[in-house]
Amino acid sequence: MNEKLSHINERGEAHMVDVSDRDLTMRTATASGKVLLTREVLAQIADGTTPKGDVLATARVAGIMGAKKTPELIPLCHPLAISSVKVDLEVQSDGVAIVATVKIADRTGVEMEALTAVSITALTIIDMVKALDPSATITNVRVEEKDGGRNGHWKRS
Repeated sequence: MNEKLSHINERGEAHMVDVSDRDLTMRTATASGKVLLTREVLAQIADGTTPKGDVLATARVAGIMGAKKTPELIPLCHPLAISSVKVDLEVQSDGVAIVATVKIADRTGVEMEALTAVSITALTIIDMVKALDPSATITNVRVEEKDGGRNGHWKRS
């Protein structure tokens, strides 16, 4: 790989990329992940009977907050005025599937914000049920699709 790394300057030091000369464009990123849980815990989540309350509602709000706090957590991320964060949760037979989509009109992408939304959502689910299922596992956190900016559209095949 002989491409220049955008977050490394000519002296080999980490730095924030200057995006001031880029055009403002609509940008979207979607990320996904899953929290693997026991069937018993999934049943409690689905019917709202977990001791800590509504797991899905709490996790959804946490994911939205996580997207908004991304530049405070990831050192070289730009602070962005996010237009929209959508966190979808689905109780499945083996866990809770998470899909987060972040939208913005700006000069840089929102992949990290989408990944952070999924990660914080997943961590919140675990926090809400860790006493019920200490083996809860976060898996497959990844970018699924992104659009906008100079690289255009990309979708996981």
